[in-house]
Amino acid sequence: MPSLRDRKKDIPLLAEFYLRIFSGKGNKRIEGISKDFLDRLQQHEWKGNIRELKNIIERAVILSDGPQLTVDNLPSEFQTAGLKSTGPLSAFDLASVEKLHIQRVLNHTKGNKTEAARLLNIGLTTLYRKIEEYKLSYEA
Repeated sequence: MPSLRDRKKDIPLLAEFYLRIFSGKGNKRIEGISKDFLDRLQQHEWKGNIRELKNIIERAVILSDGPQLTVDNLPSEFQTAGLKSTGPLSAFDLASVEKLHIQRVLNHTKGNKTEAARLLNIGLTTLYRKIEEYKLSYEA
């Protein structure tokens, strides 16, 4: 069977398939995937094949808080793909990406720090330190 990078036309079907699975598991009402989201998936070189795509969709579903998966739900390397850089992208420095990701996970868990730490795969003490460092809060 050819690798995913050689079957880019299959990506939308696979993404929709995994969206249905993970939105059902997570009890989320996500009705579709934006065109930009699919475009970024199809631009990627897919070294990890279908398993990598599956993980990307699962992560996007967890982070999504809308009716549709958007580019904002993708990892930062997908968000910057295809963008022409005219200088450093300060909005994508590691601290900014980490802060945004932690905030999204806190929003997803509705402020449950224990669950957020589990999803982030970090200790609860580390999460509290990051919340303090970035001055984060959960807003309902």
